[in-house]
Amino acid sequence: MEYVTAVPHPRIEAAASARSGRRSLAVALLCGALGAAVALLASRQRWAAGTAAVAGGDYALTAKGSEVTGVPAALAIVGLAALVAVFAVRRSGRLLVAGLLALSGAGTVGAALIGAENRAALDEKAAQASGDTAATAASLTHTGWPYVAAAGGVLILLAGLLALRYGRLWPAMGGRYERSGAPRSRATRPVDPDRPEDLWKALDRGEDPTGTDSA
Repeated sequence: MEYVTAVPHPRIEAAASARSGRRSLAVALLCGALGAAVALLASRQRWAAGTAAVAGGDYALTAKGSEVTGVPAALAIVGLAALVAVFAVRRSGRLLVAGLLALSGAGTVGAALIGAENRAALDEKAAQASGDTAATAASLTHTGWPYVAAAGGVLILLAGLLALRYGRLWPAMGGRYERSGAPRSRATRPVDPDRPEDLWKALDRGEDPTGTDSA
């Protein structure tokens, strides 16, 4: 009895890799861009509120995410830049940039969660409103926007992980150039001097239609 071993055809494997590359690329771009937008938007919203005791009564205080901590917004911008830079580099450079993208997402998550319960910004505003450097904010409340920023960081982190896993399958800018930076050589096509269109095509390719080298 003969046994037949199923061996994947190279073309089938290449097609599967290409499909995985396209899907992962689309998902990474969507997650990275959406995550950065969400984190930046959340950083501009109100994260905390409270009151300060002043001579006329209680004074309402509010603090935006950018006032609580500027780290999530800054890392979201870094992540967005890294997402674009992934396509400008190859091999080890792409791995490094993908790692930076993932770290930007993780840092955004951590900074947003830490800022969710941070009261330093409100205490500073309370001291300014009351004129007492020892004053602190009272009736402190927090919104859900820090967690929205953290969700944006998760999306950026996911984009970085996809770049680490599938980045080798993604296209790169300037693919028509070799690693040395020189254009790929093209085979010289025969030129018929009696056909003007061939002469023009040769000139357009940067070839000498006469077949002679200039001194």
